[in-house]
Amino acid sequence: MRFFAPLLCASLLAACATTPPPVQTQAPPPPARPDTQTQVPPTRALPQPVPVAGRPVPQIMEGPGLAGIIREEAPVLIRRFGEPRLNVVEGDMRKLQFRGEACVLDIFLYPLRPDAEPVATWIEARRASDGAAVDRFACIQALSL
Repeated sequence: MRFFAPLLCASLLAACATTPPPVQTQAPPPPARPDTQTQVPPTRALPQPVPVAGRPVPQIMEGPGLAGIIREEAPVLIRRFGEPRLNVVEGDMRKLQFRGEACVLDIFLYPLRPDAEPVATWIEARRASDGAAVDRFACIQALSL
């Protein structure tokens, strides 16, 4: 019985307490993504990708500063950047990774036709220290021999 009175008082006080209704705010819309790719017309007739054994056609990166890399075979890239840190082959795909103090450059090579040598179709660049994305062109300049 000693605990009944305080428990009853606490229950009554809790029932009287009101909490404000939750404030509903609408989140602002996400910012529009900037167009990061600039289309540059080719200066020479380039081979067009053809589906290989039911695989999708590889996407080919286009843009300023990519001449001499995109659509080039591995020996050309190795002459430009030196020996790759990684040289990974999976099926008909190949990835070359070049690393310097400034950045890490991954170059992905795919064949554009059945039974063709893989050529560079895409590149990615990031800081060596934390993996944050960096400007591709600046990384290419920093790693070129």
